[in-house]
Amino acid sequence: MQLRRSIAFLGVAGTVAFIWLAVPSLVGQQRPAAGPQFPAGYRSARAADGHPDLNGIWQAMVTANWDLEDHEAQPGPHPELNGAYGAGPAGQSIVEGGEIPYKPEALARRKANFENRLKVDVSEDKTWHALGDPELKCYLPGVPRATYMPFPFQIVQGTNPYILMAYEFTSATRIIRMDWKQNAPTDSWMGWSRGRWEGDTLVVDVTGQREETWFDRAGNYHSDALHVVERYTPASPYHMMYEATIEDPNVFTRPWKISFPLYRRMEKNLQLLEFKCVPFTEELLFGKFRKPGAR
Repeated sequence: MQLRRSIAFLGVAGTVAFIWLAVPSLVGQQRPAAGPQFPAGYRSARAADGHPDLNGIWQAMVTANWDLEDHEAQPGPHPELNGAYGAGPAGQSIVEGGEIPYKPEALARRKANFENRLKVDVSEDKTWHALGDPELKCYLPGVPRATYMPFPFQIVQGTNPYILMAYEFTSATRIIRMDWKQNAPTDSWMGWSRGRWEGDTLVVDVTGQREETWFDRAGNYHSDALHVVERYTPASPYHMMYEATIEDPNVFTRPWKISFPLYRRMEKNLQLLEFKCVPFTEELLFGKFRKPGAR
């Protein structure tokens, strides 16, 4: 009996060892042939101007909208009523090095943001934008948050000196002005985007963003000195690598970087739909100002 158990154990161990050794080679066979992590071989399809063709509907498959850094699954608002509805998924950090390099004095603001993320107050016109997660209030998400929200976005690229990016969340849009020198005329929710090509990589320099946008639901934030440089690099016909370098000397000790893949949506007859969330927030924001109806 003991001999049979030993033989059975060795057989199972051998099978596990075989699978363990085989997995890396199988994974290696499925890797894309190109991109920043796998640079050899891939050449993107070309647009009419000879640059990579980025036209299509794209989507991130990360949970960074809940928290850019490592995070556990967490309950949503009022779990006693909603159960698992609205709960947040666990996720891994997309930040290079794992953590955002906050200045020590800025960490208290992030903590307060998280604690007050579900609050709104529109009674004081000078401060009400700053209270609560802007996503909760259906504000435009800003850059880079618009890219990794759990909604698709569309790139429309032609031969003119502009590239359009349209986002499903609250129907946000922005125009990439190619090879422009002009600075942002004023701050705006989606900022001022100027683009250029570096080989097959679309580089987008984003300035002029309003300080009220957040990076995620965890309260990670920035000031009006935010400067973002995005890089979109085709890696296969079905995905491209996204990278953003974030700089804000008022909040962070140094520039820092996020990166993740974007996947091309391939469904038949796919369209970018609308998520116009303003009607969903009117009661939350303005319900207390409603005048009682006449009897």
